[in-house]
Amino acid sequence: MLPLPMDLPIKIISTDFDGTLHADHESPPVPVRLQELIGDLQRRGAKWVINTGRDLSSLMEGLGRAHLSIQPDWVVVVEREIYFREGPRYFPLQPWNGDCERAHRDLFKAVEKDLPRLFNWVNGRFHASVYSDAYSPFCLIAGTNADADDIEAHLRDYCESVPNLTVVRNDVYARFSHKAYSKGTALAEITRQLGLTRECVFAAGDHYNDLPMLLDEHACWLVAPANAIQPVKDAVWREGGYVSDRLWGHGVADGLEAAMKEAGLI
Repeated sequence: MLPLPMDLPIKIISTDFDGTLHADHESPPVPVRLQELIGDLQRRGAKWVINTGRDLSSLMEGLGRAHLSIQPDWVVVVEREIYFREGPRYFPLQPWNGDCERAHRDLFKAVEKDLPRLFNWVNGRFHASVYSDAYSPFCLIAGTNADADDIEAHLRDYCESVPNLTVVRNDVYARFSHKAYSKGTALAEITRQLGLTRECVFAAGDHYNDLPMLLDEHACWLVAPANAIQPVKDAVWREGGYVSDRLWGHGVADGLEAAMKEAGLI
């Protein structure tokens, strides 16, 4: 990997996808101004990371439909797998992805015996969908956010009995995951791969699963758009970050522009 320019204050831009960078109902779904700001930093040598809960195929479909003028240099998918771009293709980062897959496989063996009980507990109390997929043996789509709150509380109590098990939440969706692998630790690994430190990292997100990367230990500049949930806004404020009064990518553009002005880039 080529070294990044030493005099560039912002060298990594890490953005969540849905609700932060991208809004399906907007036209275009990613504001042109935000694309221009990210593109300007990329031309100066910065790397753009999309850090999402989507899987790789879903993200690639979303990017294709958005018809962006820019492309991410790195992607983090399902909040834990890392891929880097060479030309038009994305390649898995090793040994990170292999270690991640093995850690989850071993962890999930420990919960197999309890899955019927957990499924029955949810199905007996809530109108919700619970299922297994390739990324977690327990996945949830709750009927309401209030139900998701109650189910998450029960699952977190259960996680206390299984070392390294946690719940990753986004709106009414949730799944089990390994504590060592999150949007935050994946961003830290990309930062390490590039030979950088958190002082040159910008991060933006809007929901629960973004909280692990919206920490001062991972990024110097933190941003939340106006549509971010209150716990995310509180976390960004607490860390001295920027909370925009504008929605989605427009709010992220405000925050990125403010960071660039503070860094003397515009």
